[in-house]
Amino acid sequence: MLRFALPLAAGLSLAVSAHAQSWDMPTPYGDSTFHTQNIAQFAADVSAATDGGMTITVHSAGSLFPHSEIKNAVRSRQVQIGEFFLSRLSNEDLAYGMDSQPFLATSYDEAERLWAAQKPVVSALLEEQGLMPLFSVPWPAQGLYTNGEIATVDDLSGLRFRAYNAALEEFATLAGAAPVQVEASNIPQAFSTGQVAAMITSPSTGVNSKAWDFVTHYTPINAWVPKNIVVVNKREFDRLSDDVQSAILNAAEVAEQRGWDMSKAEASQQTAALAENGIVVYEPSAELVSGLQAIGATMLENWNASASDDAKAILSTYSN
Repeated sequence: MLRFALPLAAGLSLAVSAHAQSWDMPTPYGDSTFHTQNIAQFAADVSAATDGGMTITVHSAGSLFPHSEIKNAVRSRQVQIGEFFLSRLSNEDLAYGMDSQPFLATSYDEAERLWAAQKPVVSALLEEQGLMPLFSVPWPAQGLYTNGEIATVDDLSGLRFRAYNAALEEFATLAGAAPVQVEASNIPQAFSTGQVAAMITSPSTGVNSKAWDFVTHYTPINAWVPKNIVVVNKREFDRLSDDVQSAILNAAEVAEQRGWDMSKAEASQQTAALAENGIVVYEPSAELVSGLQAIGATMLENWNASASDDAKAILSTYSN
């Protein structure tokens, strides 16, 4: 019997291999970032749910494609799935960048309401490009990193300011600063070479980039709660069996909830870590807050002048 069992076992192994699927997934952030850790767990959950029939290999820190190319790499089917910062697409339609609109949504509860209004529109826009969103996870609310305390908006005048999307470029310009596009992985070098002298980013990115090596002060201005999004090429997804599709969608639902919970924990833990490593963490002055909110109001006026009907519909839904 054994001589027949061995060929049978080999045949079953070949059958499993023939049906196994393997996807590559580029992400822009390093392995220590909670977004990447969440995605690694998502990939593990998919593999477990399919008994290894679907594997997703995560290529972190822009190692497979730079951040700016990830969306188009998924769209062109160079890879099947990828993660990127949602508001990077605001040049395509302002609907994508509403979570980076200053002081529109500044808490997790507000960010959740905004995503509920934003998701149907974003999904429809991505569908036109052959993409399907799987899940979206926010960063902690964005704070201000500088050398020395910033008492008013005027103190930002003339500073070279790190930007990562169009909204932050406009924000820096309105504050009298000079915006400079710098990816998260290049922050330490940008500060050490004088390319930038200030930034608005999350406490997570501050800790991951060891901000205490190049700035002295941090204030949680809670300017906005931006999100990353994970998308899949719809044609590639549709090629999968129903069981594998269900496994991916279920794992994505779990990953989104887990990611929001991780982000909330990050906000307090990483702010404390900044202080523990010598950064002065201080509450923003009333003058600074009012000045920043005035910039936000100006940006919203500018936004309304050029936003698409879809984007305005999101704002209407969120505001009511």
